[in-house]
Amino acid sequence: MPSERQRSEQSTRPPESAARWYHPLKQHNYRLFLGMQLAGSVGVWMQRLAQDWLVLQLTASPAAVGVAVALQFLPMLVVGPLAGLVVDLFPKRRIMMVCQSVIVLLALGLAAWVASGAITVWAVYASCVALGITAAIDQPARQVFVNEVVGDAALRPAIGLNNALAQLGAMAGPALSGVLIAQAGPAAAFAANALTGVLVLGLIIGMRASELHPGTPAQRGRGQLLAGFRYVRDRPRLLLLILLAGLLGAFGMNGPVVLAAFADRVWHNGVEGFGLFNTVSAVGALAGALLAARLKNMGRKGIVASAGLFGLSQLLAALMPNLLLFTAMLVVVGLMTLLFLTSAATAVQLEAGPAIRGRVMALYLPLLLGGHAMGGLLAGWLTEQFGVRAGLVVTGGLGMLSAAVVGLLLWLHARRSRAA
Repeated sequence: MPSERQRSEQSTRPPESAARWYHPLKQHNYRLFLGMQLAGSVGVWMQRLAQDWLVLQLTASPAAVGVAVALQFLPMLVVGPLAGLVVDLFPKRRIMMVCQSVIVLLALGLAAWVASGAITVWAVYASCVALGITAAIDQPARQVFVNEVVGDAALRPAIGLNNALAQLGAMAGPALSGVLIAQAGPAAAFAANALTGVLVLGLIIGMRASELHPGTPAQRGRGQLLAGFRYVRDRPRLLLLILLAGLLGAFGMNGPVVLAAFADRVWHNGVEGFGLFNTVSAVGALAGALLAARLKNMGRKGIVASAGLFGLSQLLAALMPNLLLFTAMLVVVGLMTLLFLTSAATAVQLEAGPAIRGRVMALYLPLLLGGHAMGGLLAGWLTEQFGVRAGLVVTGGLGMLSAAVVGLLLWLHARRSRAA
């Protein structure tokens, strides 16, 4: 007989048969939501890269850029759990509208300030903190809002497409920002982000309230913040998936550092090569996003396997003997990156019940993005100490090791559960 908790968890999962026959793209609101997700993700990452570049221009110090990066992601680690509680307590649509309004104002303010020539590094630092706090609230709200857009029947494919476009935007945003900065300067990138923010607001407003499926908000009271931690702690499979995402973020999501180093020190093709490498990686990422969205359920074994292949593809790319093979291997790296990240985020959301999903995602996202920030530092240090190829071999190997360890722990947990 299933326990009370097992029955509760089963009741939160969407019926597979219904999801198989009802695709979320048939819904008006979901089509607007996908446009909002892609535009918003592209815009925020455009803003982040433009802020980093502006700090470098103002200070000529890579260390100052490191401070800017830390200030963008540190708020997620600090206020993430509280932001998750806010998402579970208040209407997600209203939260997203407030957050997008703040993002538009930040982008417009920086664009005007940069254009005036009076911008200071401290003003950029303040913007980094404000954007980090806003993103800490906005991102889990978006992740959870998808349930209210499509309902339970089409939740799995909807979450898959949602996460795929979020990750795709995270790769496309910096590339577009780089083009704008090169052609017209940082002010143009900030202005473009403001326009994407206005577009996102329009798409949110255009959703039909009568077709939404609002969930039951979390109960207010003491202990709700810690409930998210306890929920994850008491579910080892969920905890291990979140841990695996953080580890792969640290060991695998180091593209800007690694690709720049390969272009400069290995293949000696400069900024043109760097642009080429990012482009082919984005092509692979798009393929991985589409593949992940089509897969109905990879399962934990599939997620762990994709994590291992993620690390292996990086290791093999580091060993490629010529530029053509290296470039081709980057397509595989991009594909495995999005396949793992999308499937992991989908599994984490579906494991969490609707009433606590915001707090769970507010733990998952800071760990993933915090690992991403630390991974850049690790990749840079390994590259300086041991060389470009050796650095990528080490991080790829660590990614494979992480997948193997988490896979073993999941297998041991399943074995203990069957024995019990």
